[in-house]
Amino acid sequence: MQFSFSYDKKKVIQGLRYHFISKREIKWMMILVNVFAIISAVLFYTQKIRPQPFLLGSLIWILMMSGVWYVLPYSIYKKTATFKDKFIIYFTEETIRLENEKGIAEWYWRDFSKYFESPHFFHLYVDEKTFFLVPKENMNEALIHELRELLQKKFH
Repeated sequence: MQFSFSYDKKKVIQGLRYHFISKREIKWMMILVNVFAIISAVLFYTQKIRPQPFLLGSLIWILMMSGVWYVLPYSIYKKTATFKDKFIIYFTEETIRLENEKGIAEWYWRDFSKYFESPHFFHLYVDEKTFFLVPKENMNEALIHELRELLQKKFH
């Protein structure tokens, strides 16, 4: 199976957000900061603490969320030239082959460790930090279903 694609900036940013939020350490950090913010809000409301811990918790929460939601995705998008290219991708039983005017790259399925699906992409991971986004935008429902079956077969 094959299809051609290019990336839409807004959808890539959203896909990168899914990538970051899916990370275990970011999930735990978000949980801890939210728990701290809630506890400090309750203690402040009951006048058990001064406003500083509540304000600190709120500031940490705002900084963390803006970092995960805006800073990280936009910085990755700006640094990665791949998101500005047009590609043709081929999925076979043995490999994934990616072509553009700059060249060809080919990976065996065993080179990938996992995948997950977000609303606009299939995220294919080589390792925890190296991944590839395959957009669903130019795929019809039959191709999405076929690719989903292939990915489940290769990863489960």
